[in-house]
Amino acid sequence: MSDARNSILTKLRKTRDAHPLTPPASDFAPIEAKRWPPEERLPRIRRLMEAVHTEFIEATEADWPAVLREFLAREGVGSLLYAPATEAGKRLVEVWGTVSPSPPRGEGDASHDSPEGPATLPPHPNPLPAFQRSCASPVGNASEARVGGERGTAPGPTLIPYDRPLEDLKSQLFDSIDAGLTTTRGAIAETGSLILWPTAEEPRTLSLVPHIHIALLRTDALYDTFLQAMREQGWAQAMPTNALLVSGPSKTADIEQTLAYGVHGPKRLVVLVVHP
Repeated sequence: MSDARNSILTKLRKTRDAHPLTPPASDFAPIEAKRWPPEERLPRIRRLMEAVHTEFIEATEADWPAVLREFLAREGVGSLLYAPATEAGKRLVEVWGTVSPSPPRGEGDASHDSPEGPATLPPHPNPLPAFQRSCASPVGNASEARVGGERGTAPGPTLIPYDRPLEDLKSQLFDSIDAGLTTTRGAIAETGSLILWPTAEEPRTLSLVPHIHIALLRTDALYDTFLQAMREQGWAQAMPTNALLVSGPSKTADIEQTLAYGVHGPKRLVVLVVHP
């Protein structure tokens, strides 16, 4: 270190030590005062998100897989990527029906390729309830399921499990998968944003790469503000590598202010609202 630089730093340190600063206490009163009645949270979230081209469909705990299947078939979606280890993924396979054997896996397992890694995370504040298996038992090992089950029924999306290392799935992921399904940890009324919490079982790839992102939002996980969500979910205990706040489909604008959707992510964001 040069003498001049050393001299300057020494003077700065002396000044700092001679006049220590105490950071002011954080005042959360303005954000804590932002409250909406429970019945107004979802309409507000929907209004804010629809203003930026987010789409909404509604269902109940009992019928959301069937509602999703009908919606995707109607939209002409040919394939849906899902997380088979999550409760939502298991429920989807149970209701949608027949499965066929999984293709061979590559070296290692999917969690090794997940940027989130096997971090220890706080439990989900609103886990999906466990359902008894009411459908026919899946045939073979878990993996690709064709909507419709029997011949002669209406065609629908093929279920593609995210159960392989990313390298094994990459060509299919970028070339032929139409939609990805994720759960959420709720939504924020103040900003109209979904909270996504990527894990090794449900990596962020599911919401970032497919052209259509389907997000499950349960109505008992709606928050007034980001601060409320962080406090009530215990974010200070542990977090994933990335916690995402999503308000709409991917969009960008050039110098002429022309909006383009889907350049850096999904072209469509569809929120499947699940009522108790």
